[in-house]
Amino acid sequence: MTFLSEILERKRVEVAGRRAALPEEELASALKDRPPPLDFLGALSAREGDLRIVAEVKRKSPSAGLFAPGLDAPGQARRYAAAGAAAISVLTDGPFFAGALSDLVAVRREVAVPLLRKDFVLDRYQLLEARLAGADAVLLIVAAVGKVELSRLIEGCEGLGLCALVEVHDAAELELALEARARLVGVNNRNLKTFEVDLAVSERLFPLIPAGVKGVAESGVRTAADADRLKKAGARNLLVGEALVRAADPERLIHAMRRGGLSP
Repeated sequence: MTFLSEILERKRVEVAGRRAALPEEELASALKDRPPPLDFLGALSAREGDLRIVAEVKRKSPSAGLFAPGLDAPGQARRYAAAGAAAISVLTDGPFFAGALSDLVAVRREVAVPLLRKDFVLDRYQLLEARLAGADAVLLIVAAVGKVELSRLIEGCEGLGLCALVEVHDAAELELALEARARLVGVNNRNLKTFEVDLAVSERLFPLIPAGVKGVAESGVRTAADADRLKKAGARNLLVGEALVRAADPERLIHAMRRGGLSP
């Protein structure tokens, strides 16, 4: 069993349990008085010369283990926003990433920048949860859903005003994302089956992203030099997680990465 298949098996059980406890109709009804989502896609319109950083709140990963058990999600998010992060990603998976929807709720109360729910989304129920918790965008992983379900989830996001960040790892997945009319594509440098990371994935795929579709380079971005390498590959938006959480001065690292790899 791969990392991804194990995660997805557990996620299906988890979502079924939450649906049994709180029916989908009640979730949808609770959204009626919610303000509209923020413009996540618009936030990733890079100014000339600058990279945009989607800074991630993350405590754990299957590959690195638990590296920030006491991380204060809203406190970390405030630091990111103050440093000029274009958006903030919040891990909401519990078993594998030590996150929770309550982290997303708490971050939404503290910052005014757009928020991404980072999770393994398989069902419209999770889109409703994301919207109710204050997300403006949701991660959809091509490797986790079939072609038909990907299109349905993108349509579901559009119906709720959410931006879909559609994640791919190879050219075949990119083609599926584009066929499903993805407007924002995340190029994951991490192989979700093995959790190995290679920045060359972005170097191969970014030239294949057509004009009119925005791209985000994800995973393995640890230094200003990495940011510069990805900028040369065509990336203008970077999703950065573990490196920022581990950094003694995440604000300084964000500033360095935003300048496109100039030393801090």
